[in-house]
Amino acid sequence: MPAARSFVELSAPQVAQHLRPDSVLVLPVGAIEQHGPHLPLSTDLLIAQSLAEAVVAERGDELDLWLLPPLAYTKSNEHAWAPGTVWLSPATLLAVLDDLGRSLATTPSTRLVFLNGHGGNSALLQVACRELRLAHGLRTFLMHPGMPPDQGGTSPAAELGMGVHAGTDETSVVMHLRPDLVDLTLAERWVPEHLADFRYVRFGGRVAFGWTSDEFGPSGVIGDPTAATTEHGKHLWEGMVTAAGEALEEVRRFAV
Repeated sequence: MPAARSFVELSAPQVAQHLRPDSVLVLPVGAIEQHGPHLPLSTDLLIAQSLAEAVVAERGDELDLWLLPPLAYTKSNEHAWAPGTVWLSPATLLAVLDDLGRSLATTPSTRLVFLNGHGGNSALLQVACRELRLAHGLRTFLMHPGMPPDQGGTSPAAELGMGVHAGTDETSVVMHLRPDLVDLTLAERWVPEHLADFRYVRFGGRVAFGWTSDEFGPSGVIGDPTAATTEHGKHLWEGMVTAAGEALEEVRRFAV
């Protein structure tokens, strides 16, 4: 058995030999998109893939987890204004996810987890979870490294709870994982303070709204990366790995 529990390192006969109905396939889902001048285009992919690798390494044998190759190109058109952003249309991404689900449904495993590092994918991935369940019989799950602030998650108080893109937490995690890819000398604070008094229509509020990242500042940042630290990133990362393991434990024994 591959030490890293890598699905693609199995041979075809080994898929039938090692996978069971309760085996959990973990698919990291990232994005290639602008993250301001201080972070790399691969930020979401880096975090999702690194977390999937870490949790599979830590708890894969116990929970029968199998790591799939990451899906890098996804729905990033809210950042399409920025050079370097590479994105699929919503229809294309749903079609790709259906093709992947159809293929994976031929294996003995019936459990597929999307470990998603990009908040802009979340709505479509929720749709895909239901569609793959209906079309291919898979038990499908969507989880994040941390709940995105624009979907009710939290961000530091100084960001007024609206650090949704390239802000303090995300920058800190990348500083922990790949400090060579971060240039804090270029970081700038861009927090939508004009939304702070809105009770419903705000990031993470009850009323969602369509947006593009350049509407909140010219750099495409929505948050405060200037407050990021490696120490904070390490603390966040350790919590993310623990929480991901606990979530996958529940995925492993989930039944309806």
